[in-house]
Amino acid sequence: MVIQEIMTEGVVTSAADTEVVEVAGMMRDHNVGSVVIVDDSARPIAMVTDRDLAISVLADSAESNEPVANHCTKPIVCGEPEMELEEAAALMVKNGIRRLPVVSDKKLVGIVALDDIAIRTGDLEVAKQMTQQVTEAALPEYYFQDRD
Repeated sequence: MVIQEIMTEGVVTSAADTEVVEVAGMMRDHNVGSVVIVDDSARPIAMVTDRDLAISVLADSAESNEPVANHCTKPIVCGEPEMELEEAAALMVKNGIRRLPVVSDKKLVGIVALDDIAIRTGDLEVAKQMTQQVTEAALPEYYFQDRD
């Protein structure tokens, strides 16, 4: 199965100079956990997640009118529409990401999330294992400490 078959085509995007409060509102209004930051040619250049905003903006008491570019994950890791699901999953695990923007001819055409894999493939065990692997890759200090 290729990721084009399970990707979500309607991706919420923003310019890098958009204020973080506006991006947070976009997440709320569209019920999404991430926004892909694009340049003037609609090419993805970064991504910001709800977690990025909580940690980088709220926890650090940053100004809500700061540009979102100050709080994004860069560089962005992307997949291609014809990429096999297993290859995309491996890329997500390797990079510790839960969302993979999909690009064709340098333009954003969709996004695949771990939830997409779980729902659309119907293999909840694979999705559970991927979620654990991605979380362990993103938060190794949490998983490799003694937590009684």
